[in-house]
Amino acid sequence: MEHLNQHPDKYEPDIDSAIDSRSDESDDTIEQINSLELTRINTYRLQQKTTVGSTRGPTPRDRWLPMGANKEYPPLLPDSEDYVVEFDGANDPLHPYNWSTPRRIMLVCILCYGTFAGSFTSAVFSAAISGFSKEFNTSTEIGSLGVTLYVLGFAAGPTIWAPGSELIGRRWPLSLGLFGCAIFTVACAVAKDIQTIMICRFFAGLFSASPISVVPAVFADLFNNTQRGVVMSIFCMAVFIGPFSAPFVGGFIAMSSLGWRWIMYISAIMVFVGFVLVFVFLEETYAPVILVRKAATLRRQTRNWGIHAKQDEVEVDLTELLRNNFARPIVMLVTEPILLLVSLYISFVYGLIYALLGAYPVVFEGVYGMSMGVGGLAFVGLIIGELLGGVYILLIQGSYKAKLAANGDKPIPEWRLGPAIIGAVLFAGGMFWFGWTGYTSSIHWMAPVASGLLTGAGIFLIFLQCFNYIVDCYPSLAASTIAANTILRSAIGCSFPLFSRQMMENLGVQWAGTMLGCIAIVMIPIPVLFKVYGPWLRERSKLACSPVYDVEKKHYDV
Repeated sequence: MEHLNQHPDKYEPDIDSAIDSRSDESDDTIEQINSLELTRINTYRLQQKTTVGSTRGPTPRDRWLPMGANKEYPPLLPDSEDYVVEFDGANDPLHPYNWSTPRRIMLVCILCYGTFAGSFTSAVFSAAISGFSKEFNTSTEIGSLGVTLYVLGFAAGPTIWAPGSELIGRRWPLSLGLFGCAIFTVACAVAKDIQTIMICRFFAGLFSASPISVVPAVFADLFNNTQRGVVMSIFCMAVFIGPFSAPFVGGFIAMSSLGWRWIMYISAIMVFVGFVLVFVFLEETYAPVILVRKAATLRRQTRNWGIHAKQDEVEVDLTELLRNNFARPIVMLVTEPILLLVSLYISFVYGLIYALLGAYPVVFEGVYGMSMGVGGLAFVGLIIGELLGGVYILLIQGSYKAKLAANGDKPIPEWRLGPAIIGAVLFAGGMFWFGWTGYTSSIHWMAPVASGLLTGAGIFLIFLQCFNYIVDCYPSLAASTIAANTILRSAIGCSFPLFSRQMMENLGVQWAGTMLGCIAIVMIPIPVLFKVYGPWLRERSKLACSPVYDVEKKHYDV
């Protein structure tokens, strides 16, 4: 999901500590800038440093290219900070915060649709497994790899798309990701052998990771802290409703004369529509890239070729890029217990989303004798549960904003965990309910369907609130935090489709549900412990924000 960069209005890291030391004259100039604008400038520069890097020249003189025509090198600019473009105050219409509300709402709808289409495509292959297995004379376990490899692509994708969106902006990674997902999904539809389908499913997942990892960053560009909670809730609904709506849509297509290949065609069409909408309507939202374009315009208008944006000064260093986006997330997982335990919990919940793709057919097609399409409608209970969880989060936003205002706009990460604890209890209860009502046809099918209300709401509350919690704990390393969580979550979650059906069939629905419910109960203390002992752990962490919210520089070069 994403680098969220959650708190541009709350944390004000020092420019000199986060970026580099400047001259006293530059400091005097910066201090004259509106405080809100200064906060934004600091945030963008820190975001650039922690995600892409901050490598700057000068290149050693013996490696300089000649000016040519026997010309000497010109003198340096007298004060480079005077030539750096910024936004024209807090109300600059170029800044995405100041775009019109209808325009931003339209972008939210477009981006959430693209996210929905990508997550829908991840799970819809589960409805194609039967037809796929018959055509290629293979087992359903091999067919399940189509879902597993797609989710595995989710794990690899953010390490490409997240830094890419910081280098060249949000629009092109989103457009390329959706386009690539559509192309590889079409390739699945026309493939003549198993290996081609599996390879294309992996790359479709890798490309569709773009909206999942970049869209939250776009929302951080478009909305301030008080508004962002609402749109992030809508985004998470799109992420989860996609996999839960795929089985019944794909089931009815598979049962029709169209066959399993048209499941892939229709998925590709959905993703391609998302690509067209993004390509046509999404303008660049990443502030540093907007300023690069503004600087280019000013250079042409003024003929002063020294005018530039801060991002123009950054030289991309491959070593630093790899360290920031590959090594650092892994090191953080190993050394930060908050990040590791919460990510493990999120990974278990995320894996259950894809495990249910195999478990529900065992119950509703096997026990109740429903067709693939009708049995897939049982996922509506989970969808309604997700929506109820989202509505609950929206209802408590007012309370969260009030606490935030009372605390001087400084968030306490543990505030996020109350709904997560509620979700943990609901999730465990939903798994027991499903297991002990879905094992026999003597119990009406509405009973296991209704269990989805608890399970869906629990999944949503746990995922969203725990995710926000770890980002709140590591605000200056949001990109690395999200990358670490995404890598672990997808790596663990991709394995669940491979054993969920077999587990239900071999253990029995009731005992498989009991086992999952017991694991869920064992994990309930995780958000409880962090709510109680979170400040103590953050105080002892080298990377997490301290309980007193000192924003002094910590050692971020892990």
